[in-house]
Amino acid sequence: MSNGLSFDFTGTSVLVTGGTSGIGYAVATAFAAAGADVTVTGTRAAAADYDTDLSAFSFRTLEMRDTDAVDALAAGLGSLDVLVNNAGANFPDGLDEWSPEGFTASLAMNLAGAQRLTVRAKEALAASSMAGGASVVNVVSMMSYRATTIVPGYSSSKAGLLALTRNLALHWVNDGIRVNAVAPGLIDTPMTAPMKPYPEMLDGELAKQAMTRMGTPEEVAAAVLFLCCAASSFTTGTAFAVDGGYLAL
Repeated sequence: MSNGLSFDFTGTSVLVTGGTSGIGYAVATAFAAAGADVTVTGTRAAAADYDTDLSAFSFRTLEMRDTDAVDALAAGLGSLDVLVNNAGANFPDGLDEWSPEGFTASLAMNLAGAQRLTVRAKEALAASSMAGGASVVNVVSMMSYRATTIVPGYSSSKAGLLALTRNLALHWVNDGIRVNAVAPGLIDTPMTAPMKPYPEMLDGELAKQAMTRMGTPEEVAAAVLFLCCAASSFTTGTAFAVDGGYLAL
C-alpha cells in the first residue's frame, strides 16, 4: 500500500531564511527536490562554512537584525513565488530573555526581521504568476500558544509572528499573496538537541503531546509545501500545527 504525496514547483523561486539546518534545511531541500530554484540564508560568510550540503541552493548571508542587509536582499529579489520566514533563535547573543536587552534582541531577531523582509518583498511577491498566488509561510511555535518561563522573548516573538500572519493575510488578500504559518511541536533539530542528554527534560516535553515522539523536520517541510501549492489556494491567514497532538491535550 502506498499513500505518498509529491509536489511540483518547477520554475518557481523560493527564499528560505535560516535554511542551513533543521526545519529550514528540510524545507529548502523539499522545494529543490520539487524543482524550485531555492535561495537560503544563513549568518555565516559562505555556504562552505556549513557542515550541511548547500550545493542545491543559492546562498546569501543574512543576519535578521541587520536592517540594511534585509533591505538589500529584498531589493534584489525581482520576482518571488515563495517566502519562508524560518530564521530565528533563542537566547540571542547569549542574553537572558527576561532582561530588557535580551527580550528586545529576541523580538528583533524573530519578529521584526521577518516583518521587515516580508513587507520589503511585497513587490517581488506580487509579481509572481504561480498558480494560487504567491505564498508566505511563517514558522512559528507551540510557544505561540502557551507560556514558557525559559525564553519569554522567543515565545512573545513567535506569538507576534502568528498575529502578523493573520494581519498580513487580510491586508494582502487582494494582492495575490497568501500568508500562512506552520506551528511545529517538538521537532528533532539542532535547536532541540541540547535536551537529549537529559531524559527528564525530554520526557517532560514529550508528555505534553499525544504522540510521545519527536517530529522530524521533513514532516514540517511537507506542511510548508502544501501551504504553498495550488491545492491550498483557498487557504490564507491560518496556522498549520505539526505538533504530535500538543494542542489537543
